[in-house]
Amino acid sequence: MHVWLICLVAMAMPAKAQQERAVWSKEQAWKWHKATPWAAGANFYPATAINQLEMWQAASFDTATIARDLGYAAGIGMRAMRVYLHHLAWKADKAGFRQRMNTYLSIADRFGIRTIFVIFDDCWNNTYAAGTQPAPKPGIHNSGWVQDPGRLIHDDPSLMATLETYVKDVLTTFAKDRRILLWDLYNEPGNSNWGDKSMPLLQNVFKWGAPLTQASR
Repeated sequence: MHVWLICLVAMAMPAKAQQERAVWSKEQAWKWHKATPWAAGANFYPATAINQLEMWQAASFDTATIARDLGYAAGIGMRAMRVYLHHLAWKADKAGFRQRMNTYLSIADRFGIRTIFVIFDDCWNNTYAAGTQPAPKPGIHNSGWVQDPGRLIHDDPSLMATLETYVKDVLTTFAKDRRILLWDLYNEPGNSNWGDKSMPLLQNVFKWGAPLTQASR
């Protein structure tokens, strides 16, 4: 696992979003930072999942392995985990997806670990499907990891409305959950040669999320 250090990135919000929830001042950001204990952590998904779909789908949600692996992490002093979500697992079973998120948070909290949830991601395989996920390819890093939303948003722009409902559902449900340390709204936008094609979704996820999220403090 790659050890990481927590950082905060401030981004300019559209005017409407600023009206709904003002961007923190430098003083407010430092106040939160000083009140938040130092945390070392890693990207996390259980050893039995090849990607975030396999982690979050009902048939393959593996609480025993999640607890075991988080226990290993806590045992070496890790206190935060960065965990990727996927809209397709939510679309297939919205209530179940939220419940599985809550179950994961309860397990992590038991080990004194706070979570950084990642909403979207432009890295690795650009297509995906629900159900049984592919087997790992030996010797290939992240052989089965999938983007979210990947190529689908470019092939079907109407997906944007579904993604808005997804983001608002998840953030409304968990916005004030103190077990969550931060929200990472979009990992590496523009990666995988998407470039500026990712800009509309990047702008939208901040617009959708700004009124709903707040750092737990």
